[in-house]
Amino acid sequence: MSVTIDGKLFDFKPGATVLEVAREHGVKIPSLCYHPKIGPAGRCRICVVEVEGQKGLETACTLAARDGMVVSTDTPKVLEVRRMVVNLLLSNGEHNCLSCEQNGQCELQDAAYQLGIEAPAFVVDGPPAEVDKSSEMIVIDRRKCIMCGRCIDACNKVVVNEVLGMGERGHESRVVCDTDRPMADSTCVQCGECSQLCPVGAIIDKKAIGKGRVSNLTKVNTTCPYCGVGCQLTLHVDKDANRIVKVTGREVLPNNGMLCVKGRYGYEFPSSPKRLTQPMIMKNGKHEPVSWDEALDYTAGRIKEIVAKNGSDVFSAFGSGRITNENNYAIAKFTRAVIKNNNVDHCART
Repeated sequence: MSVTIDGKLFDFKPGATVLEVAREHGVKIPSLCYHPKIGPAGRCRICVVEVEGQKGLETACTLAARDGMVVSTDTPKVLEVRRMVVNLLLSNGEHNCLSCEQNGQCELQDAAYQLGIEAPAFVVDGPPAEVDKSSEMIVIDRRKCIMCGRCIDACNKVVVNEVLGMGERGHESRVVCDTDRPMADSTCVQCGECSQLCPVGAIIDKKAIGKGRVSNLTKVNTTCPYCGVGCQLTLHVDKDANRIVKVTGREVLPNNGMLCVKGRYGYEFPSSPKRLTQPMIMKNGKHEPVSWDEALDYTAGRIKEIVAKNGSDVFSAFGSGRITNENNYAIAKFTRAVIKNNNVDHCART
């Protein structure tokens, strides 16, 4: 099965949409409400394309690819409609790119750039929109919201916390928490999935505000240290200040971008001045830095001395979900084979 997009023939698997086929083969079709995790949406209308033999334009994110279909993504008619949609989104709201935290990583900004829009074609006065700064980790800036609904789908369909929804009607519609409560008073668990999927600067991580633009930070892929699930995440690091500014989930297994509140927002400890950076042993009533060899020899000697004096039953070992399975196995093996007891436990035991 194949479809022709802008004069090029592409194979596709049954069930794929035109947008998915296009992105798989490097054809750029802008979209704002679509995300692979939440599927077709058809709200923003910016992904419209022209299909040979059909009247009107179709949204690529909801249009199923058919064998023999001929699609055009950059005709004058398509580009005119896209420019109108983007101009309407820019006309009502405070899309101040120079001061916005998402500058350089904003999908609305990218779409305007691709369409050659330097400034909104017109300005429309809308109802006043407030900024909700009540929660610990997330800021909702409704002045920048484009009503794409991705945050709502992320909350309801991806993490299934069912906190966010659309409130009011018509021109006064807005994203609300529960029954229109401040986020701090709602049932939100601060997982940050809404922040990760927001295409603009309407939902952002509070702790990262003013700490550096994402485009200027160094990205480091790593594994979350908080439990044994192994969630994959990206650290956005300010190398000059030697600190992590922001954490985002990687859209790969096992977490597919999702993180808990600890994994997404508990990232200060690596740069904490209180963090231990080398082994220390109590000498003359004070902790003194020592080498790893001295620390290990001292620890081994003390364990051997205590067990020899009081018996093996006085020794217990505790594993951790923040280390590997292999390390936890070594702890259990050491306790059972060397100390010769079964006093082994783990922080993740229920």
